[in-house]
Amino acid sequence: MDLQALKNKYDIIGNDPVLNEALETAVKFAPTGLSVLIQGESGVGKENVARIIHQFSTRRQGNFFVVNCGALPKELVNSELFGHVKGSFTGAVDNRKGYFEESDGGTLFLDEIAELPLESQALLLRVLQSGEYRKVGSNKVEHTDVRVVAATNVHLYEAVKRGKFREDLYFRLSAAQIRIPPLRERKGDIYLLFRKFTSDFSEVNGMCKISLKPDAIRLLEQYRWPGNIRQLQGFTQSLTAQVSVKVTPTLQRIELSAQDLEPLMPREQGDPIPVVYEGAPAGSSAGPSFSADERQAIFKAIFDLKQEVDALKARLDRRELPAPAAAAPLEEAEWQGEEEFSAHRPIVHVETHEQPEEGSSLSVRRNEEDLIRQALEKYHGNRKKAAEELGMSERTLYRKLPPEYRKK
Repeated sequence: MDLQALKNKYDIIGNDPVLNEALETAVKFAPTGLSVLIQGESGVGKENVARIIHQFSTRRQGNFFVVNCGALPKELVNSELFGHVKGSFTGAVDNRKGYFEESDGGTLFLDEIAELPLESQALLLRVLQSGEYRKVGSNKVEHTDVRVVAATNVHLYEAVKRGKFREDLYFRLSAAQIRIPPLRERKGDIYLLFRKFTSDFSEVNGMCKISLKPDAIRLLEQYRWPGNIRQLQGFTQSLTAQVSVKVTPTLQRIELSAQDLEPLMPREQGDPIPVVYEGAPAGSSAGPSFSADERQAIFKAIFDLKQEVDALKARLDRRELPAPAAAAPLEEAEWQGEEEFSAHRPIVHVETHEQPEEGSSLSVRRNEEDLIRQALEKYHGNRKKAAEELGMSERTLYRKLPPEYRKK
């Protein structure tokens, strides 16, 4: 079966090279009997790939069971997977087969496998290695011949490092991996999917199909689609229901521009980086998508910039003011008799070759007063500590006090 025939059979839309590679890899893995790990975000179609593996394997005549591990109650996971015997726990009123027994000779698709408790992960590893398991409440060793295809929407090795997933099970599963790209990495497929979804919905409901002008297509493609294909399908159906009308002999299709589409686009709460796309109406949150690596680089740049700003602020807080060009008469004050210069922080003279502009002396004076205010506020009016912070004597500090501090 060629690739396009495979897509048609499993209702897969798109021509993205990474998607095509994933499908081809699934067909190659199918007859081997290997356990396969499918990685991809929620809504990208991981179950379809698992079905392809089952249908192209020697087990296609056997059962294919789908188990959402994240939906299983924690206290019943082992019972669901391996079964239980009567009386093994409260509510076990009869013997029960688990999924591994039911799918003997077939394929078991374990979705959201990272949600399995560690105890269940250990039991799963044993089944993968030897085909052996025990029902809950039984000491009898059972045997099964099941192929496991697992899927996850999280980075499993990160879960391993956090102690949430067994490393030995990870290596057992990750030998054969397939990655399904998110929709934001398949921009060329977004409008193809949109057309498919609006066509199917319109035919069922007797409504006009929706088509998009080029600027509206760009708007559609530049949205992130965090819910991937599932979100796009729901959005397209809702959009068609809102803007379409019943088909008539003279009206078969409705075309939307970006201006028509933008008010109806999904709105995410707390977008990390809202970017307006080129030509979008003011206030639009639609923008180009970012890969995980791009977002990480942006956040790192922001973090580095914040560190530089903090370091600059710290340097300004410690900055020493230049000594006056000529000594001025000392005012009589309560602090006479103190040493003229701080023993803790020498005064640094700043040399400059620029000619001062007209009015610049006033600007320097205001800057000095601002620094003095900050130091005095920091030390709650203690002039001695403020002078040490600024690297000047108390006499100099007193001479440069802002007007509001002279009477204090």
